Amino acid sequence: MPGTNLTREEAQQRARLLSVDSYEIELDLSGAQEGGTYRSVTTVRFASAEDGAESFIDLVAPAVHQVVLNGKALDIGAVFRDSRIALPHLHAGPNELKVVADCSYTNTGEGLHRFVDPVDQQAYLYTQFEVPDARRVFASFEQPDLKATFQFTVTAPEGWTVVSNSVLQYSEGAEPKDNVWHFEPTPRISTYITALIVGPYHSVHSSYEKDGQSVPLGIYCRPSLAEFLDSDAIFEVTRQGFDWFQEKFDYDYPFAKYDQLFVPEFNAGAMENAGAVTIRDQYLFRSKVTDAAYAVRAETILHELAHMWFGDLVTMEWWNDLWLNESFATYTSIACQAYHPDSKWPHSWTTFANSTKTWAYRQDQLPSTHPIMAEIRDLDDVLVNFDGITYAKGASVLKQLVAYVGMDEFFRGVQAYFKAHAYGNTRLSDLLGALEETSGRDLSTWSQKWLQTAGINVLRPELEISEEGYVTSFSVRQEAPALPAGAKGEPTLRPHRIAIGCYDLDERGKLVRTSRIELDVDGEHTDVPFPQNTRRPAVILLNDDDLSYAKVRLDEESLRVVTEHLGDFTESLPRALCWASAWDMTRDGELAARDYLSLVLSGIGKESDIGVVQSLHRQVKLAIDLYAAPGWREAGLSRWTDATLAHLRAAEPGSDHQLAWARAFAATARTPQQLDLLQALLDGTESIEGLAVDTELRWTFVERLAAVGRLGTDEIAAESERDKTAAGERHAMTARAARPTAEAKAEAWASVVESDKLPNAVQESVIAGFVQTDQRELLAPYAEKFFAAVKGVWETRTHEIAQQIAVGLYPSLQVSQTTLDATDAWLASAEPNAALRRLISESRAGVERALKAQAADAAAA
Repeated sequence: MPGTNLTREEAQQRARLLSVDSYEIELDLSGAQEGGTYRSVTTVRFASAEDGAESFIDLVAPAVHQVVLNGKALDIGAVFRDSRIALPHLHAGPNELKVVADCSYTNTGEGLHRFVDPVDQQAYLYTQFEVPDARRVFASFEQPDLKATFQFTVTAPEGWTVVSNSVLQYSEGAEPKDNVWHFEPTPRISTYITALIVGPYHSVHSSYEKDGQSVPLGIYCRPSLAEFLDSDAIFEVTRQGFDWFQEKFDYDYPFAKYDQLFVPEFNAGAMENAGAVTIRDQYLFRSKVTDAAYAVRAETILHELAHMWFGDLVTMEWWNDLWLNESFATYTSIACQAYHPDSKWPHSWTTFANSTKTWAYRQDQLPSTHPIMAEIRDLDDVLVNFDGITYAKGASVLKQLVAYVGMDEFFRGVQAYFKAHAYGNTRLSDLLGALEETSGRDLSTWSQKWLQTAGINVLRPELEISEEGYVTSFSVRQEAPALPAGAKGEPTLRPHRIAIGCYDLDERGKLVRTSRIELDVDGEHTDVPFPQNTRRPAVILLNDDDLSYAKVRLDEESLRVVTEHLGDFTESLPRALCWASAWDMTRDGELAARDYLSLVLSGIGKESDIGVVQSLHRQVKLAIDLYAAPGWREAGLSRWTDATLAHLRAAEPGSDHQLAWARAFAATARTPQQLDLLQALLDGTESIEGLAVDTELRWTFVERLAAVGRLGTDEIAAESERDKTAAGERHAMTARAARPTAEAKAEAWASVVESDKLPNAVQESVIAGFVQTDQRELLAPYAEKFFAAVKGVWETRTHEIAQQIAVGLYPSLQVSQTTLDATDAWLASAEPNAALRRLISESRAGVERALKAQAADAAAA
């Protein structure tokens, strides 16, 4: 991929030599409506520790017009190559560099992204710089530990708004002169969290007020989405975050204002730019969604707000501590949802257990598994490291750390950490040192075993029961399974702080917790201090309350009771833990896919947590599509689809459950009668009481009907005419790519692989339509085409675009030894770089797991 790959050693050497004082950046975006390129002028002041030393600054630009170092113009042809400008003969002490360049707008979600809204034909711009893409907009020392102040001046088209990290220089309310926007210098921050959002955005403003503190708050979106902007709800969650974080961190919000900008075609969920957070605008819901979607949005809002302290105020020295950045924001955002007294989602740890942690468990069993504190050698490494270990396992382990040291002690350590390192850079040892001070615990062994080793532990209960039914012996066995083939490291037994829950059936047939034991589990065997003369509970649940990170197994009697009564737990979290354990057993081939389906069908009707219900929908579909024996797959799909329709018809009209079941039914409808119903619901000739077939649900139906050949290009075009928005365009692209014809597949493939014109979000939509689980035979020829093309794609496209293709078009549906052999042959011959090798190896592991699970399911028959 284009651009020089900065290594950790180069970054360390540059940081030893240089300290950066300030950037002044002038951008002329007055031609943004037309696109193309724009003028970028960077003046950076920095100091060198040595006289006559050489270094470099980073820049990705199609043209550089001027490089002036300490008043001397440099030969551009001699100093600018690829994405670096060489800086020869530096002065000891202060230096000043000026770079004048033409930079490019992008449509990949990297650098300065440009999007034209089909509703108003206006352009909307925003920056996305993590990890190394500030260099696409201005010359920068692109590494997190070279912090500086940043002062932006932007010329924009008339009538447009410009938002950056800091407030405007001129008095509030004054109009920019000649459409030139001057911003105050920022505090010292890293390059990757600077930001510009430019365009005719709609905005709503408020403030956070407490004890004399006043922080201006803003929310922005495109005018075409303004009717869907529920600003009151967003401000409410934001204020709760301010309350909770400022109390727990004992440090006032560190920036001049806090804007949240909902932007189009965003690759991630959101980005923690200091004081100017960008968020994907799919979080402005234009149709009915379930409460789970609002909970996820709230967690995203809180996650980015937490980053204002952990990541922006105090920043990692190098990307090997990326996990701590993301894990801390994930843990504290969910804790805020769980513990803030006015939170609408006090059961957020349930969603975490059933969704976020299953992501971690999956990632930790891939050949690419790595310690939480990963070895990041260069930018390529970090670009593929935004994974389930960095976010989900890391957050799980932080939750374990909180249980290990105590919540009050944890946050006292965090408070000391922020005060000691404000506006600076740190390593993990700085945080652990602060926590050791406040907790009195030596964390060196804990850190070594949890953060510097890979893999996952399994906890199993071992019980002896007397003839009278009393527990005479109880211990926890900890196992450290072998790491996946190809993974680095050795299996490790770890210290776990866990709770053990004992559950019995009450007179209503409900499973209620009758006692709880909390203890440290360490080593292979740990005795549990179980009270004498205690009858065996119906269910013994290890890691109750989900304090630790481990795969948990049930003893034989507990498994029998849970299989019959999983939906009867009175609390959502133990249900979620049992659901997650069953899903993990299915993925491991310990529970047949057909038995997992039976378990879900027996208990899902009693599941009240809508987030868990929707997770189960996804997991059942995945289990049947990939883990069921091929000969039974159609029977399993038929059984599941019949159940989805029955639940849809029985659900409370207008409820979240009804909507979730409608989506689940549409995802798998297959018989002529089921497809007739989908068509009739779409046409309005049939209805289900309470089910509003609104814009997004219409597209769900259209995409399924297109995938089974019921709708063609004319019908898709007519639906697109009803929804002449960017979202409508993306849905139409998905539907066209989903059609079950060779021509549709060839057209979709060519638009993604053979052309580089599609914007990031549109390409993602085409890939989603192209890959249909009912079309394995139609897609089979593309396995060979994938391996022929993927390396060239990787070497010529930007990272985001190339990763979409490498992961999304890998032949994951072709579950066979042939696919494994083809992958192995490609890995041996293509000599991909480490990042691409990792992605392909992860996909290969998915096929290998599916083969084993299919064999287990066939054996169960």
